[in-house]
Amino acid sequence: MSQWNQVQQLEIKFLEQVDQFYDDNFPMEIRHLLAQWIENQDWEAASNNETMATILLQNLLIQLDEQLGRVSKEKNLLLIHNLKRIRKVLQGKFHGNPMHVAVVISNCLREERRILAAANMPVQGPLEKSLQTSSVLERQRNVEHKVAAIKNSVQMTEQDTKYLEDLQDEFDYRYKTIQTMDQGDKNSALMNQEVLTLQEMLNSLDFKRKEALSKMTQIVKETDVLMNNMLLEELHDWKRRQQMACIGGPLHNGLDQLQNCFTLLAESLFQLRRQLEKLEEQSTKMTYEGDPIPVQRAHLLERVTFLIYNLFKNSFVVERQPCMPTHPQRPMVLKTLIQFTVKLRLLIKLPELNYQVKVKASIDKSVSTLSNRRFVLCGTHVKAMSTEESSNGSLSVEFRHLQPKEMKSSAGSKGNEGCHMVTEELHSITFETQICLYGLTIDLETSSLPVVMISNVSQLPNAWASIIWYNVSTSDCQNLVFFNNPPSATLSQLLEVMSWQFSSYVGRGLNSDQLSMLAEKLTVQSSYSDGYLTWAKFCKEHLPGKSFTFWTWLEAILDLIKKHILPLWIDGYVMGFVSKEKERLLLKDKMPGTFLLRFSESHLGGITFTWVDHSENVSRPTERGDKGYVPSVFIPISTIRSDSTEPHSPSDLLPMSPSVYAVLRENLSPTTIETAMKSPYSAE
Repeated sequence: MSQWNQVQQLEIKFLEQVDQFYDDNFPMEIRHLLAQWIENQDWEAASNNETMATILLQNLLIQLDEQLGRVSKEKNLLLIHNLKRIRKVLQGKFHGNPMHVAVVISNCLREERRILAAANMPVQGPLEKSLQTSSVLERQRNVEHKVAAIKNSVQMTEQDTKYLEDLQDEFDYRYKTIQTMDQGDKNSALMNQEVLTLQEMLNSLDFKRKEALSKMTQIVKETDVLMNNMLLEELHDWKRRQQMACIGGPLHNGLDQLQNCFTLLAESLFQLRRQLEKLEEQSTKMTYEGDPIPVQRAHLLERVTFLIYNLFKNSFVVERQPCMPTHPQRPMVLKTLIQFTVKLRLLIKLPELNYQVKVKASIDKSVSTLSNRRFVLCGTHVKAMSTEESSNGSLSVEFRHLQPKEMKSSAGSKGNEGCHMVTEELHSITFETQICLYGLTIDLETSSLPVVMISNVSQLPNAWASIIWYNVSTSDCQNLVFFNNPPSATLSQLLEVMSWQFSSYVGRGLNSDQLSMLAEKLTVQSSYSDGYLTWAKFCKEHLPGKSFTFWTWLEAILDLIKKHILPLWIDGYVMGFVSKEKERLLLKDKMPGTFLLRFSESHLGGITFTWVDHSENVSRPTERGDKGYVPSVFIPISTIRSDSTEPHSPSDLLPMSPSVYAVLRENLSPTTIETAMKSPYSAE
């Protein structure tokens, strides 16, 4: 069954989640009409390969044309209209940036898999519950409403400022008119009436000045509260959701809404600043005893300027964390001398800043890590931000050709640290820029989430474990000495993240039974609702009686699924995580031929096939003396090098002891052994 067919069979509460991430960037009509073709393409790889993305975009448009031809024959006018519109939008939006459409579709497919995995769980996991989309949207709408209210208030003070300007001009005109009168006219009743009018105008001017300044003071207070109590909190929540998305969690969105809020607030504050400057001009032209402008304006201007600085400093964010194109599902793990990509965005989108903001990238600017390893960035590390970098027109910059290079230490210790030591070192990539706008100069700096540097791809699994543990355990974006004393993680959260690894990496998450088995393997208990797990237990200490850690065992299973049994896993045919005891209970009294696929607990990356066979020549008695199952024997198969010219001896083909081979010959026919040796699963 295709992934899209599975999605359509979900309950309404899950379908509502699906509906939220399909928009004009990738309309649901296309997902529906081209479901199988879309799922057969490698969008993830294309998201970091421009040539591949260009080809896929062209093929997508060709597929759309074929669908248009089909529906034209059916004379479905509404669908024809929609498809033509969608094709035009897609071609216009992604023609200059084909990798973006690959990113969009890859994210949608991944989010579908996550929702399918969540639907298979009896209850929503604690992490995902804390990232509820409905509550996030409600908070965002509340912030947007308050930002719009501030924008309207500033528009009102703009009218007040203009009214004050007109009133003062009229006062100046009348006052100068009086000054030009003859001495005799100045004693007339008309003159007295004009003086009274001027006094009334001055009183009105004074009142309006005080009123305008009072409104501006209130706007500043409301903006301060909105920024610190709501907007920055929303930004912090977005960064936390980004952390979860990086380790396989729900797709993080909401940055466009934040950009809209940041931009509107910045525009409002700059407008308020100009209004205060106009008030100063008016006061310079005409002041009087008790004039409120000289008393209040300077302090208000200082507060407005501070809010602008604060807004800009928080608007500079890492939109997409550092990631090697070769390992798109393992962000924040970087290999020396291998290119990685990272994308920055300025949430304040003003046309005056386009191509005017240059961003500089550096690494280990001022850090304290667990060793003396230091790195530099090779490649283009200074680029200008522009609205052309993103299809949605945001002000951003993407570094695509950065490479980390390790600096030689004077002690010559490069490469001497153990794997765990290296993969527990956290480093920081820092980005700096300077904004010069409307007479203000603002220095900005932001950093990526902590990254792990590896020099060999064999270090990748443990490095990824470090990334998972860090981002599950803390929302602190810059705790580079985290692994000096890593905190424990709650078992329920950790198991939820393990399910995310499967849903994001191999297309299907884990159900409650599978998670219970993992909980038992980690803690010798079948319940995963309570309890804590240490970093050492997860990634450093060997499993009881084994020569490998829990994480090494799990990573090998992910690799096995990805390389060899992906379709079977996605379709749910592999139970995988089940103990031997439960395996016997499940197969007990089943019809001959019934089988079960279980991940080996004793061999890394191994899978066990257990089946029911009641034939007399191979059955063995169980503990109770009745007919049972054939005892399982793990058969390691070596990879035969195709370039070898030497004849293969039996020991080359079967790297096992003579006693084990004797057991095989006793229980299996030569034909069965030969068939196993020729199996497509017998070699990597």
